[in-house]
Amino acid sequence: MNNNDWKNKLTPEEFAVMREGATEAPFSGEYVHTKEEGMYVCKGCGTELFKSDAKFDSGTGWPSFDEPTNLENVELISDNSHGMHRTEVVCRKCGAHLGHVFDDGPTATGKRYCINSVCLDLKEK
Repeated sequence: MNNNDWKNKLTPEEFAVMREGATEAPFSGEYVHTKEEGMYVCKGCGTELFKSDAKFDSGTGWPSFDEPTNLENVELISDNSHGMHRTEVVCRKCGAHLGHVFDDGPTATGKRYCINSVCLDLKEK
């Protein structure tokens, strides 16, 4: 898809985050406090990204997960923007910016995938 196709498919905020790498405001996202069971999929292409049982409350203001459903569905990219080193999380299928992953998670994985709600759809069980 080209940018015009994405602009027609996504809201302006979704486009800014998923296609331009912006970040939604903390605690503003639909899934920050969601406890429903199901599968979080990429809003851009429907790729399965995170199971609800991988979600935890990080207190950061964004949905946080300790691991993706399948590491093959995400791409991790070094991100040195904004004067810091982070690892960007991108949907491997459609290239959507999803958020970042950090090495400070509370579970055995030690990971915190900090993902923008506007990038996700929850397919409830």
